[in-house]
Amino acid sequence: MAKRPVSNEQSVPDFAHEARLRARGFELVAGVDEVGRGPLAGPVVAAAVILDPDHLPDGLNDSKKLTASVRERLFTEIMRHAHVAIASIPAARIDVINIRQATFEAMAGAVNGLAVRADFALIDGRDVPPLPCPAEALIGGDRRSLSIAAASIIAKVTRDRMMTLLAQTYPDYGFEKHMGYGTAKHLKALDLHGPTPLHRMSFAPLKHAETTTD
Repeated sequence: MAKRPVSNEQSVPDFAHEARLRARGFELVAGVDEVGRGPLAGPVVAAAVILDPDHLPDGLNDSKKLTASVRERLFTEIMRHAHVAIASIPAARIDVINIRQATFEAMAGAVNGLAVRADFALIDGRDVPPLPCPAEALIGGDRRSLSIAAASIIAKVTRDRMMTLLAQTYPDYGFEKHMGYGTAKHLKALDLHGPTPLHRMSFAPLKHAETTTD
């Protein structure tokens, strides 16, 4: 059963939420986070991570507070010692079901994709998507829970890598730099070349624009 979201002013994540749940018998606690709700192009990506309490990577934090090199190092450590699953929802699907539902779908896909079944899930944000286990939403969870922070890193690094690869197919848009967000350079490229199949046509300013297949 989902619980109401909880919020506080904590700025450095710890393992307290996981320890509390483990003490209640929920041994396998998954942190869940997403990246890519706001961009004009590319997928929304979610990750679910069950950390090993005996191998907690040093320096875990909200992915937005870390440099790219630190995120890459932590990505490798998390993948080595934790149970990890990743799910993404492409732009075309986002346009059909809306970004909120696409985020829920990605989160559920990540949790369901874990090699082991999670006993409980800690979700970054205000809402809990339909999941196969009990869950709790934590506002600012990537700054409060090590498991959610780990998920934020996995999702961020994965999406950045995806956008960098996609930039090779669509080199005129600078995806490897802005990752699909609506920067001035991105908007200028849209004016010059029009949107690609990677763009979310339900997002302003893309509505009613023609799509290029170049």
